[in-house]
Amino acid sequence: MKQYYAIKAVHPDAVLLFRVGDFYETFGEDAIKASGILGITLTRRANGSASFVELAGFPYHAIDTYLPKLVRAGERVAICEQLEDPKTVKGLVKRGVIELVTPGVVMGDNILSNKENTYLASVFFGPKLTGVAFLDISTGEFYVAEGSDTYVDKLISNLAPKEVIFQRGYEDRFAGAFGSRLYTYKLDEWVFSEEVNREKLCKQFGTKSLKGFGIDQFTGGVSAAGAILHYLEFTEHRDIAHIKSIARLDQEDFVWIDKFTIRNLELFASNGAREKGSFAEAIDRTLTPMGGRMLKRWIAMPIKNPMAINERLDIVEYFTQQADFIETVRAQVTLIGDLERIASRIAAAKVTPRELVQLKNSLTAIEELKRLLEQADQPRMRGLSRQLDTLAEVRDRIAREIYPDPQNNQIQKGGVIADGVDPELDDLRRIALHGKDYLAKIQQRESEATGIPSLRLSYNNVFGYYIEVRNTHKDKVPDTWIRKQTLANAERYITEELKEYEEKILGAEEKMLVLEQRIYNELIGYIRTTLKTLQTSAMTVARIDCLQSFARIACERRYVRPVLDEGKRIEIKQGRHPVIETTMPVGEEYIPNDIMLDDKQQQIVMITGPNMSGKSALLRQTALIILMAQIGSFVPAKSAHIGVVDKIFTRVGASDNISQGESTFMVEMLESASILNNISDR
Repeated sequence: MKQYYAIKAVHPDAVLLFRVGDFYETFGEDAIKASGILGITLTRRANGSASFVELAGFPYHAIDTYLPKLVRAGERVAICEQLEDPKTVKGLVKRGVIELVTPGVVMGDNILSNKENTYLASVFFGPKLTGVAFLDISTGEFYVAEGSDTYVDKLISNLAPKEVIFQRGYEDRFAGAFGSRLYTYKLDEWVFSEEVNREKLCKQFGTKSLKGFGIDQFTGGVSAAGAILHYLEFTEHRDIAHIKSIARLDQEDFVWIDKFTIRNLELFASNGAREKGSFAEAIDRTLTPMGGRMLKRWIAMPIKNPMAINERLDIVEYFTQQADFIETVRAQVTLIGDLERIASRIAAAKVTPRELVQLKNSLTAIEELKRLLEQADQPRMRGLSRQLDTLAEVRDRIAREIYPDPQNNQIQKGGVIADGVDPELDDLRRIALHGKDYLAKIQQRESEATGIPSLRLSYNNVFGYYIEVRNTHKDKVPDTWIRKQTLANAERYITEELKEYEEKILGAEEKMLVLEQRIYNELIGYIRTTLKTLQTSAMTVARIDCLQSFARIACERRYVRPVLDEGKRIEIKQGRHPVIETTMPVGEEYIPNDIMLDDKQQQIVMITGPNMSGKSALLRQTALIILMAQIGSFVPAKSAHIGVVDKIFTRVGASDNISQGESTFMVEMLESASILNNISDR
């Protein structure tokens, strides 16, 4: 218990899973919490001088079931392992925390959701500007920005981090700027020191300065980004070779969408009684988790540069015109696994044999995809193919060294490394494999020599291989056999020959595991050197996936290519609402509407009509059509001409904040004021 309290003192706010033999135990307050969340039994045990301690535990192999439940319940979980082999230690086994899992720092596939990023955000309130950084440790995506609190609040609502760290002492300002709904963790002021963090980031990316990333001037952003790296160390995540670069999020590059607009347009979640029905779900036809995550980022951050938008639209248009081509592309994209997350697990040396096989299969599919794009008669497709790297050496090496269908998904259990990789391993396998045949021969020989037909040769952990003889034949046993155990109706014996053979077989099995582990680690070490290339290919695959998804939905729903320019006119002919039209009952058609807005003739449109006549539907569909156009998608209309916009505001519906003492009218006035204070000429 002394050891437990010493470790608990370092992570007082986490549930500590303390490894004792084959169990993870929790004590005291943690046990009460864990038994409530996990539904496991809470017991009490006398601890030393008559004081009791609460206790709740579960078998160590069930951690994959219980850990996600704790993290989803918003708990931080410290996993404390035995760091020595209990067999070789006298007295207390050394223990230590090997990983701290928090809502924002998660690597395990069983906790992460496929098509969603799990961001950890860091906010630094600087003297002039507020810096913010976002990292998804499971994919290595790292972003940084700085600006006013309002801008940071907008980014936080766009990227929806699962956890936010900020400096202690700024609780009131944080709550005032970002509300109280976020899961937060406070760190000391010194963690955000700009000088130290600049050094930390350069060291992580292997560069002399941050100029190449364009974030050299972002003093607040650098402070926030470095604090994230400190936090990863603090949570025992030191293997982060997959975090290779950082990207800046410029206010100038993206359309401003605030949290009210995200909520009112139901971009990521439906506000109504319908379970499904968010905009993201309605248009998502991506085939890979990476594509799904990229699509959500695109929706949260539409772009403003007409050239970049038209580049996406060109590819979508080509896909919509080439039905056979897009089908062959889709067939390859479907075969590609979640490369971003596999890369992060390789960096952390947590990758499983089956994930390596998936990596090999994905690289084979990427090679075919690259070939397809190279043959396309459109320059943009060939441009995409140049960004794909097939990493043929990695693929061939996995194919050579790992069984195509490994017996076990944990390298610790063996049966993963293929035959012919290591001559010593092959020899040991022969001994272990033929050992079973040899034992069968001994059994047959002894049975014939002694005349005991029911003689049985078995193995147990207490005294290894033994011969079991039923009591009816007890008198036929030779004197050279040594009796080891008496059962109700049988006796168990061992012989010299069995002992010798047992040492040979058991030694072989142990050596095999050590060899397999060594070869596996060398392979991972080799793949680790190619992570940057792997991540670039993964991003390109995600991009292709998003664009094929746009093409697919355009064909399904008769969308058209919008015309985008720098002008100031929005003209949509026969526009439809992309979500409502998918939920119409059979036989009913969505009634399309035209809209025209510019800064000369018609700046304002006032729409009147009874309840349920489609006033808000028209408002929302206009916003959504513009958003779709600026993420590079075709739009639900007969034609659309759009001068790019830089902000989208909507205010729909009366979600009263009466609990906070604001009436519907007051809320609408405040949000209208916020729109008027933030508008530009676009």
